[in-house]
Amino acid sequence: MDNFNKIQAREAGLHKKLSANQMAMIAIGGAIGTGLFMGSKFAISFAGPAVILSYAIGGLIAFALMACLAEMTVQHPTSGSFGAYAEHYLNPMAGFLVRYSYWACIVLAVGTEITAVAEYMKMWFPQLPAWIWIVFFSGTLLAVNAYSVKAFGLVEYWFSTIKVFAIIVFILLAIGILTQNTQQSSHVMGNLTSHGGFFPNGFSGVWMGVIISIFSYLSIEMIAVAAGEAANPEQAVKYAFKSTALRLILFYLLSLSLIVALVPWTELIGQNATSPFVTVMRIVGIPYADSILNFIVIVAALSAMNSMLYISTRMLFSLSRAGDAPRLFGKIRPNGVPINALFLSAMGIAVASVVYTLDPASAFPIMIALSMFGALFTWGSIFVTHIFFRRNMAKNGRTLKFKIPASQLISWLGLFSILSITLTTWFTQEFKSTLQFGLPFIGVLLFFYTLKHRAKKRDLALKTEVSE
Repeated sequence: MDNFNKIQAREAGLHKKLSANQMAMIAIGGAIGTGLFMGSKFAISFAGPAVILSYAIGGLIAFALMACLAEMTVQHPTSGSFGAYAEHYLNPMAGFLVRYSYWACIVLAVGTEITAVAEYMKMWFPQLPAWIWIVFFSGTLLAVNAYSVKAFGLVEYWFSTIKVFAIIVFILLAIGILTQNTQQSSHVMGNLTSHGGFFPNGFSGVWMGVIISIFSYLSIEMIAVAAGEAANPEQAVKYAFKSTALRLILFYLLSLSLIVALVPWTELIGQNATSPFVTVMRIVGIPYADSILNFIVIVAALSAMNSMLYISTRMLFSLSRAGDAPRLFGKIRPNGVPINALFLSAMGIAVASVVYTLDPASAFPIMIALSMFGALFTWGSIFVTHIFFRRNMAKNGRTLKFKIPASQLISWLGLFSILSITLTTWFTQEFKSTLQFGLPFIGVLLFFYTLKHRAKKRDLALKTEVSE
């Protein structure tokens, strides 16, 4: 049994209940969330109409990540996923850093999603305190995740279906507006080229838009974690990779292109503008546009939270089985759910609730910065791991079960892009806190890993002395 087979064996016990269709919807559902419905407003404020290019570049990076993950995941389907790959193809310390960085990133993101839901519910129930919605929705999704992986897959499938259906309807409505009269073409050109031109803030604005687009695409990597509980991982990953790449291009690029074509970008970022999608629906004249969009955004946030609870639970489970977290988090209930890991991963809800209550203005940026750093660190690590993965395959003469053309070049380009984006955050006022809080966080992880490694060496030395 080689080293990776040992990793897969130690993570055994989870139920393989997710279908190929559920895997595909989980992947697309993770990438379509509040980042698109609400976050796109901030990307437009930086890039203007050129936000189309920003999301195209971000989409290529996301596609590169999925290509690298698809090759590794089909070869080694396991819930430890990219953390296990880093441990095997780089070294145990890399696996430790990737797993904990990603786990912390997702745990904090879970908290921010549920507080966002509480904020959105104020539109309909302004008199009710936010904690009621936090408790209600948190309890519901915790129950879903605790019941079984099949229940999680079913709920996430329908959450994602609602989001996808909403975007398709929006695209059809927008196309209908653009084609309703012959004078619309000049109106579109005016929206794309007036108000500072297509590049109102130059390439720097486009690049800032790329940074925001990356955070919009985040969570597509969860397909690799879910593969460990897929009924047929090879088929599921291949299908999800192909369908997700196509849908991302269609939904993100087409919807944003229609938005900036229909409405001057300056109107999309005004103080009274909530979401670019709402602004367009108001122009169409759809009754209750605000409430419709509010419902979709709540579904998007709950979908993201549901997926994040699942993926953070499996990452902590993997840490426990690797000996990097207490053993109780590696225990599995008869229904196949690592329940202890689930409840600890839900602590982000409690942290965010306290922060939301006490001082959201100053404390939330810290949580978001840590979450952003963990995500960028994980994506960069995936590209590095893939480079070593392909070298190992070639060195040992192993045949890939799934091969993407030019994937080695893709992984180098992806790594360069992530490094460039991470470096850029230091020189921007909006994202500087990403490295300010992220680098010390990595330092803390390295400190604890060193302590753990030394303790393990001492234990080994003591056992050797006793045996002698």
